[in-house]
Amino acid sequence: MTSPPLITHTESAASTPSEAPRAVQAAPAFGAIILARHGEPALSRKCLITSDEYRDWWGRYEVGGLRAGQTPPQTLLSAAEGAGAIYASSRRRAQETAQAVARDREVLVDALFIEAPLPPPHFPAWIRLSPRYWGVISRFWWHVFNHHETQETRAEAEVRADQAARILIARAGEGQDVLVLAHGYFNHMVGQRLKVHGWRLAHNQGFKYWSQRRYEKR
Repeated sequence: MTSPPLITHTESAASTPSEAPRAVQAAPAFGAIILARHGEPALSRKCLITSDEYRDWWGRYEVGGLRAGQTPPQTLLSAAEGAGAIYASSRRRAQETAQAVARDREVLVDALFIEAPLPPPHFPAWIRLSPRYWGVISRFWWHVFNHHETQETRAEAEVRADQAARILIARAGEGQDVLVLAHGYFNHMVGQRLKVHGWRLAHNQGFKYWSQRRYEKR
């Protein structure tokens, strides 16, 4: 008695013409992209300083961490729980935010998400303002007059924002939400690039600490 012949995959397919062809599996829908700002930094803004003093203040702000005793809002904790990937800026305040929000989850730390620079214009020393107002003035000078003092220019930051947006879109294309824990203005720049690439702002909590902006594919 002879053994039955071995059947290759091709022969098997050819011998069963009545078998219905397999349906093409649809690509997963895009997840949302959530851009969140870090928590409140420890460095106080309750002071009046000159424009030159603000330059030093901003340098300390950039390397500082969060004020102790803060609790992330539940909405942000829920966003982290539902995210398939969590990114954070390499700045300390963003990483401490990630520790508070992501907890035991893996966080992808990337300098691509750091804040755009804030070099202040030179004003007379008799003008003393709070860091909050110097930040507004410095951002205006950087954005409108390209005042960068050899740091990153607006055009360079826009290229970086587009790179960040493309990375997030690719990750959201896997079908799960993506959460970014970073900085107010650069998040805004990334959001502008997401809109260019066909995403819409579905939920906006503004620029406050711990706030988030949710973008969904149109």
